Order: sequence, then structure tokens, then C-alpha cells
Amino acid sequence: MPITKGFRALVDEAMAQVATYSVDEVRARLHDPKVQIVDIRDVRELEREGTVPGALLAPRGMLEFWVDPESPYFKPVFADEGKEFILFCGAGWRSALATKTLKDMGMTNVAHIDGGFAAWKKADAPMVTLEQHKAESASRKGS
Repeated sequence: MPITKGFRALVDEAMAQVATYSVDEVRARLHDPKVQIVDIRDVRELEREGTVPGALLAPRGMLEFWVDPESPYFKPVFADEGKEFILFCGAGWRSALATKTLKDMGMTNVAHIDGGFAAWKKADAPMVTLEQHKAESASRKGS
């Protein structure tokens, strides 16, 4: 069966329907308690490249399950309607699709970063290694 709509068309459609922020816009809100940055990349990418400080690590393959309160995998952090969830991936394609999916699920407080982590790195925005992220997360839980 031939593909009738390729990934590019899907990404373009998603981009037309979701809120998209530049790296500079997100960097300016990095410490805003009403913003939760969400890294949807694979663990191998996290190990190789690191992540954004304070990001919630939510693998793309589990995102819908973590967001849905009816799912056995639900994560309560996603129920906080007072936060805006800003997703990113490597290049902004997966996060555009994921943001559209979350909108389709009913979330209105969701957006993504244009250009993803590649753009974040290129802009020399703050980054931490996966080990630093784990240590910071553990210290926040212990506070």
C-alpha cells in the first residue's frame, strides 16, 4: 500500500494548528513556574546530548498515556491546567506532531519549540547532561 500522505505533510499540518515558540521566547520563560518544558526525545538522545534544565522527560511513545487520566500510566503533572506545557524534540517535527495530538486530546495549554533541541543548542541556550538532570530532579524531590 503506497503512502498517501508523507511525514512532511503531517508535520506541516500540525505546525499550522499548534502554538510554536522560538528558542528565545522559551529561554525567557525558562524559570517561569507556569511553564513546564517537556523533552519528548528518546533516552539515547538524552544520553548523547543532554537536555534543558528543569525539563520533564516524557518519551514520545508514552506521552498520550501519561497525559490521559484514564490511563494506568497517567502522570499527575499533566493535569495542572495552570501550566503551559512546551514540548521539544530533536528538530521540531516530533514535537509538532505530539503537540497536535495533545490538542486533539483536549489540552489547550500546550505548545512546542521551533527547531527543537538542535535550535536550542545552536542558540547556546542552557543545557545539562542527563546525569546533571537526574541529580537536579533528585534534589528537588528531596527538598
